[in-house]
Amino acid sequence: MIWEWQRVLIGRALMTSPELLILDEPVSPLDVSVQAQILNLLERLRNRYGLSMLFISHDLSVVKNVCDRVAVMYMGKFCEIAPSERLYRSPAHPYTRALLSAIPKLNPCSGHSSQKGFILEEIVSSFPLESGCRFRDRCPNGADLCQKKEPEMTEIIKGHWAACHFLTIDEQE
Repeated sequence: MIWEWQRVLIGRALMTSPELLILDEPVSPLDVSVQAQILNLLERLRNRYGLSMLFISHDLSVVKNVCDRVAVMYMGKFCEIAPSERLYRSPAHPYTRALLSAIPKLNPCSGHSSQKGFILEEIVSSFPLESGCRFRDRCPNGADLCQKKEPEMTEIIKGHWAACHFLTIDEQE
């Protein structure tokens, strides 16, 4: 099955010569070994044909290994945009930090995965709020200002943008 998918994808790339490939959760339902094969294929296609890819995913561990730049969204709005390495090393927005803290990490000593940080447990309405920050009710930094005014995207350092009234960054340059 995997080889048929590769043949079709490569055949279409050769026929149409796209400049942009949009991938919406391309590997999420797949076994880890099949995911790796597909991701390797995508990397080869990207290099061979000079493709740009818009990779949409909830799996931040896959995103880290595939993307050069990452844009994190919360309820339909961008909350942080940065080069991948920078975002994973020094996330500035509280939602991004929460997402990254929720990625299970393998403990090399025990072989078990661990998860720490706060987990985003509650279900939130997908309806936009009348005003203010969309993340305010779940944010550890929430304040009155967050109720009244939606934060604007601010460039923290060149190429790293975030939308929060109380940005905190951990400079590990």
